[in-house]
Amino acid sequence: MPLHQKYSPHFSAFADAQFTTLFQHDDGFFAQTFTFPGQYGTHLDAPIHFVRNTRYLEELDLKELVLPLVVIDKSKEAEANHDFALGVEDVLQFEAEHGLIEEGSFVALRTDWSKRWPDKVAFDNKDADGNSHAPGWSLPALEFLFQERKIKAIGHETFDTDASVDYQKNGALLAEYYVLEQDAYQVELMKNLDKVPAKGAVIFNIVPKPEKASGFPVRSFAILP
Repeated sequence: MPLHQKYSPHFSAFADAQFTTLFQHDDGFFAQTFTFPGQYGTHLDAPIHFVRNTRYLEELDLKELVLPLVVIDKSKEAEANHDFALGVEDVLQFEAEHGLIEEGSFVALRTDWSKRWPDKVAFDNKDADGNSHAPGWSLPALEFLFQERKIKAIGHETFDTDASVDYQKNGALLAEYYVLEQDAYQVELMKNLDKVPAKGAVIFNIVPKPEKASGFPVRSFAILP
């Protein structure tokens, strides 16, 4: 019998993952099959996820997956305003306190949204009209980070790159499309960003390389040298 896994956050259009036992120890060994979308739980999106004729997951170089980690903490702002979107001024304020964001960095947006899980209702945070309210990145902030600071990748704790209200206003995930259009990747549904410093750590985004994959669940962890 398949075991339906409902314990990892995932896009509502995706079915819950299923774990099926193929053999038990009484058969001589324990083995399972796993069925889930590539964008399930904490996952890495390759550029091909949104953009045609770009790189698949397998084409990301190992050196791209181990990067200096920068964490911009906007958890208080996101708690006060669920529609918060990180702006250029927020980035400049961060740099005024912590120094310039180095070229080649992985920049993560901490909102503490992950702490809402496993309460699915709180995580989706829908209003009476069925519209979600969750924080995210503004397009100008991402343009600044990629063009001026030449960062390598980003990560966040929510389902999407864009703040929910921006998606509703634009009718498209413009910020997410922009990131992947830079031939960059992103990690979504991150957690534990409150346990690492603003700067100084190194992030490892360890992910399998299935052929022609648009993304895959990722084991992201940070080390403070």
